[in-house]
Amino acid sequence: MSALRVTGRRLVELGAPDGSGLLGDLRALIEQLGSGEADAAHSFATPATFKALTQFLESYKRNVLIPHEWPAIYRAYLHTRQGECQELIALDQSLANEKALAPFADASRRIGQFQLSRLGPLRGERLLARYIAAIDERRAHGWHTLVYGLTLAVYSLPARQGLMHYGHQILRSYLESGAAAFSVSDEESNAALENLLGDLPRELDKVLNPAL
Repeated sequence: MSALRVTGRRLVELGAPDGSGLLGDLRALIEQLGSGEADAAHSFATPATFKALTQFLESYKRNVLIPHEWPAIYRAYLHTRQGECQELIALDQSLANEKALAPFADASRRIGQFQLSRLGPLRGERLLARYIAAIDERRAHGWHTLVYGLTLAVYSLPARQGLMHYGHQILRSYLESGAAAFSVSDEESNAALENLLGDLPRELDKVLNPAL
């Protein structure tokens, strides 16, 4: 069992309604999903209609969340539980080469490194200290997905619950902000959200159990 596990402690900030904590800080990443910078570099079109927004989020879910972000979070979670710092750093380095993650790289680093700074009392733990040192030495980036997985492990939160919470939060937040911008009815927004989230449990099973 990793020395980082803190039995009985609960990361209240994970989904705090005031926007604090890692999922609150994902708002910066959500904003970058449709940013002009990402559009210019990767030919993403800023959604002009609510239908275009839902199509964009479906593409994000299929091409980024499920194949890249969820596996990165889960691998970071497992490495942290096993005290595997070198493997965590190698994973961090490998993500820099993932083209699908490039549009979100700047926001991901900012969010991840900010969250590491908030783990104050745990910074003396060996794995965490070594990972932070690697970031300071520019041998690692501190991606928000890896920090999220690390945080789940540090606070002994269930991986499935944390991964599902991540997927729901980022998709729901962006969809709801778009629904307000396009003056979409609650019924239409809720239907779109249900379609967007409906297959996440099945897809998460595949991430957690690749042999299935």
